[in-house]
Amino acid sequence: MKATTIARLLVVAFCVGLLELLCRTGQMPRLVIIPPSEMFIAMIGLLRQPQILDSLAFTVMVVAVSGVMSVVMGVLIGIVIHATPRLREVVEPVLSAYYAIPNFIFYPLFIVVFGLGAPSLIALAVLFAIGAMVIATIDGLDSIPPIYRRVASVFQIGYRKELWHIRLPAAAPYLLTGMKLVVVYAFIAVIAGEFLLSNKGVGHKIAFAYNNFDNASMYGLILLVILLILLINALLRLVRAPGSRGTELAR
Repeated sequence: MKATTIARLLVVAFCVGLLELLCRTGQMPRLVIIPPSEMFIAMIGLLRQPQILDSLAFTVMVVAVSGVMSVVMGVLIGIVIHATPRLREVVEPVLSAYYAIPNFIFYPLFIVVFGLGAPSLIALAVLFAIGAMVIATIDGLDSIPPIYRRVASVFQIGYRKELWHIRLPAAAPYLLTGMKLVVVYAFIAVIAGEFLLSNKGVGHKIAFAYNNFDNASMYGLILLVILLILLINALLRLVRAPGSRGTELAR
């Protein structure tokens, strides 16, 4: 195990232990927060309830659909913007300020257009996550060493083949980073959206527990979401971009 990983785990363990101590000694009121150990016990208990598993499956399904849509559409949009200099001059300032726009202001519109449920959540999550994938795609295509394009020109490779076999593989490290951000942003949008745009899902259960002063269930579900996101990101970190080593050598 790497030293950075050990240090990271020690920091997390220290923070969890400190929070446990503060809660147990009464420094943190139980009406505000409960000890992490009780959060974990509550999470295990919730996972035994069929309705919670159904809510979790619904949330994961919505995140997966919106994540795939964000990645595919983000890559396509990024390719078009990168290949069109005039369009890029117009769009790039908007992309730079994309996350300064509060996307959640559009949820009344989504309710009118899509109604309550999965379609509204998917639309909100895609709107929130796609910007990261577009930016990652443009940055990845910008980072390709010029020698790659010269080789493609020498062999007279068409643009489509060059894009598919050279440019996208070379930009893979950036694309993977964009995918990781998409997962995080999609989860944020879906969980937050379920507070308002859905009558089921983990976010809805968290809001229900909050409104009923059920701190154990609320924090148990929050812990479940945190652990799920950490697991997905850990799995994504295990994926190594095929073009990363070649790009480093070319530079």
